[in-house]
Amino acid sequence: MSSPRLEQKQQTRRALMEAARNLMESGRGFGSLSLREVTRLAGIVPTGFYRHFRDMDELGMALVAEVGETFRATLSEVRRNEFELGGMIEASTHIFIDAVAANRGQFLFLAREQYGGSQAVRQALGELRKRITEDLSRDLQLMNRMPGLGKPSLDVLADLVIKAVFATLPELIDPPASDQPLHLRPEAKIIEQLRFIMIGGKHWRGLGKPDR
Repeated sequence: MSSPRLEQKQQTRRALMEAARNLMESGRGFGSLSLREVTRLAGIVPTGFYRHFRDMDELGMALVAEVGETFRATLSEVRRNEFELGGMIEASTHIFIDAVAANRGQFLFLAREQYGGSQAVRQALGELRKRITEDLSRDLQLMNRMPGLGKPSLDVLADLVIKAVFATLPELIDPPASDQPLHLRPEAKIIEQLRFIMIGGKHWRGLGKPDR
């Protein structure tokens, strides 16, 4: 059972993370945020920041860990849909889209900061994407829907899927005008892109093998 003091410390830590996410909602990059404005929005004095994080980069690492947990928990639900329920691409994609909507601030941070100004955060997000890609590659091996492909080929396929998802995140978070044709809306595009990748994968002969 946690003590009131520990619980208060955890609440303040969460408040600092939420303050950073809220500041980024206005279009700011993480690298442009100052310690003072984060603490002011969180309602603590600037010196109080150092009881929770060494510097702003460490706050960024905490935000990466947070979205990483959310992302991987979402993929776990997608995995259950695929393995236990025999889910289709559409159903799995909607599980992910719902998670993005429910955790907009976290995924906004992920979408923006994978190319952002903080090198430490960029590298951490790159490592996160690598781990997620490795998870997906293992899942593809277990599903065995492409028995002709070995692990190296499935690694490439998984990388392509995750890059497509990461690239579509900005549009999923801030959808374009509603008068856009249905097939060009973010949800439709990512479903068709994933379908294209997966169907293509079933007919692919693998790395280094000629098409005919």
